[in-house]
Amino acid sequence: MLNYILRRLLLLIPIAIGVSIAVFLMIHFIPGDPAKIMLGERANKESIERLREEMGLNEPLYIQYFKFAGKIVKGDLGRSIMSKNKVIEELKERYPATIELSLFAISISIIIGIPAGIISATKRYSFFDYFSMSGALIGVSMPIFWLGLMAIWLFAFKLGWFPPSSRLDATIELTSITNFNIIDSILTKNWLAFRNTLWHLVLPGISLGTIPMAIIARMTRSSMLEVMGKDYIKTAYAKGLKEKAVIYKHALRNALIPIITVIGLQFGTLLGGAVMTETIFSWPGVGKYSFDAIMARDFPVVQGTILILSVTFVLVNLIVDLLYGMVDPKIHYS
Repeated sequence: MLNYILRRLLLLIPIAIGVSIAVFLMIHFIPGDPAKIMLGERANKESIERLREEMGLNEPLYIQYFKFAGKIVKGDLGRSIMSKNKVIEELKERYPATIELSLFAISISIIIGIPAGIISATKRYSFFDYFSMSGALIGVSMPIFWLGLMAIWLFAFKLGWFPPSSRLDATIELTSITNFNIIDSILTKNWLAFRNTLWHLVLPGISLGTIPMAIIARMTRSSMLEVMGKDYIKTAYAKGLKEKAVIYKHALRNALIPIITVIGLQFGTLLGGAVMTETIFSWPGVGKYSFDAIMARDFPVVQGTILILSVTFVLVNLIVDLLYGMVDPKIHYS
């Protein structure tokens, strides 16, 4: 398995090179002068020329790329045009917020989606099956921005059950150690901050987890139905095994491969930055960070964010591949 992991990690090199080229060329494919686009139409010639000089836009394209790639190798993703801060430092501050929200959302999706799919498969054509699969179809079709706004309007403003935005109330102090609010509140034994963080996660987490929940439920049902028709399942029933043992020990275990694949893809997508959800709920994560950068034409931030998220997605897929071997002993890594 170690050799397999090393090979997959080595594959990151050409992927990272390809992504870096695409990200680098992105700024040059935009019609017009990139420096003028960043500074706006009203910028004077001196400011535009100064920015072009700072970014090396006056040099040949291949020299610009090699300088860009050299900085990436050193862990330097450039500086934000707006804040003048290093992009990598700002990502370190914001990425934990996105990971925290994504983990919460995918956990809700798994906790609800898998049981719903199992029950729908075992109670096929029942009221629960029609109800849950109709709900899953609605969940896949429902726009996130509309669901988020309705959740804020109903549960935050009308009922006042949950906060409408941010990660933590402004009145609560929390010592930042890892930038993960839940971990930091546990490490500092700040239980008020711990409860408040969870409370802030509910609305954006459920809104973000709606589509993955629906997809996981439908995939679980489909995979379980396929497995339930196999001969070994019929044999297990014929031997007099209890229904729960057949469903969870035999059927579900053999149906997990496609379910894990879907969960991995959905989680990778969530980590890619839930732009709509983070923007609506003013969640200070990578999604909102990239959205603000695009609106401000802060291209170094956009470039750095895309590069980091691409590598993250590949790493999530690697973890999913490794989980296959844990679920199915017949899978060998050679």
